[in-house]
Parts: sequence; C-alpha cells; structure tokens
Amino acid sequence: MISVNRITDIFFDLDHTLWDFERNSALTFELIFNKLNYSIQIDDFLAHYNPINQICWKLYRENKISQKELRIQRLVQTFNSLNINIKVKDLKDISYMYIENLSKFPHLFDGATDLLKHLKRNYKLHIITNGFDRVQRFKIKNSGLKPYFNFVFTAEEVGYKKPHPKIFEIAMKISGSTPYRSLMIGDSFEADIQGALKLGMQALHFNSHNEPEHKSCSIVYSLNDILKIFN
Repeated sequence: MISVNRITDIFFDLDHTLWDFERNSALTFELIFNKLNYSIQIDDFLAHYNPINQICWKLYRENKISQKELRIQRLVQTFNSLNINIKVKDLKDISYMYIENLSKFPHLFDGATDLLKHLKRNYKLHIITNGFDRVQRFKIKNSGLKPYFNFVFTAEEVGYKKPHPKIFEIAMKISGSTPYRSLMIGDSFEADIQGALKLGMQALHFNSHNEPEHKSCSIVYSLNDILKIFN
C-alpha cells in the first residue's frame, strides 16, 4: 500500500510508463522502412526487435555495452534473427534515422494526461530516465509533457543509470525532496522499483509489459489505476 499522506514529490520513469515506447517505435520504423523502400513486415520486425531491445538496454544499464553499441547491436541482432542480410552502412543509416525521428511521435499511454493534471495540483512531479538526454527531452517537449514536470533527470546528464543509488540521490538533492517524502513510478522492476526502494523511497510498479509479479510494492496495470489511488 502507498502511504499517500507523506508524499510531496512523485518521480516518473518516461519510456513504457508515460510515453508509449512500443507504439512510437513502431511508427518510427514504419516511416524509416517506407523511406528506404524496405519490404519488411513491421509486425514481424517488431516481434524480434522489442525483446532484443530490452536485453540490449539491460546490458547498457549494467555498463556492459556503450550507447553506440546499444544503437547498432539491437539492429544487428534483429536483422540476423530475421535472416536478413544488411550492409553496415545501411545499419548505421537506420540507427541514425531512428534516433532522429523517434521523439517526433507524441503518443502517451491512455490516461497519462489526466493523471498528470490531477497529480500536479498537489505534488511536485519529476522524471528520472535512463534514456539518451537529447532524445528524452525532445520526447517530453513534443508529447506535451514538459509543463507538468519540475525537473527532468537523465542518466546521461547525471552520470549514473537507474538502479544506481546516485541518480536517485542527485534527484532528491536537486528537487529538494527526501526519500521518505518521495514516490517512484516506473515500469522496470530492476531499474525503477528496486532502485527506489533501496534508497528508502516508496515505489509503484506500472507493469506495462508483464514482468513477473512480486510483493515488493503495489503493482498496477494501467495509469487509470494510479489515478484511483490518488482520488
């Protein structure tokens, strides 16, 4: 259960929590493949790409691959799994086009705007994201999220990735909050939930891509369920 009465600051993850990564990513690849005249079935491509992307992000979060390697390897592995031969130059072009176009798509999860409008009345809202700084800030601006948030903390800017305690500690210091008065809402059990709980924050798991259930904190499956908690 969430102890709502002690909360003054709420920290959100961005991708898979507010910003609908899968939907926006699909539209981005569709745009790229059309521009390049690739006859690739987008559903087949995404069925391979999405889980590979999750694995690559975990490796990046654990500092086992670089940002550059993440951008290329997720594409290399996807095309390999589809048995599609593609030139290195074409991979680099797709990677560049993906980063340049992804943030232009503004789709949020259902209920995101209503939730933020409601919470903004009584709480200071912030974002903590492991995503690339420039891309994340464009996503926030283009999707209309910017007015709702006091501070945005990106791992690239701070120098630490969730679940490292330093990114949460820096967020506490700059926002003027404390772990006791703060709630973290995110989709990743490892990065968002465990990271926040270890620092003494409350956490709420928005389980948007069906991670295993647990008893570490409350779990919700829609943003409307979060709104009910704060009504």
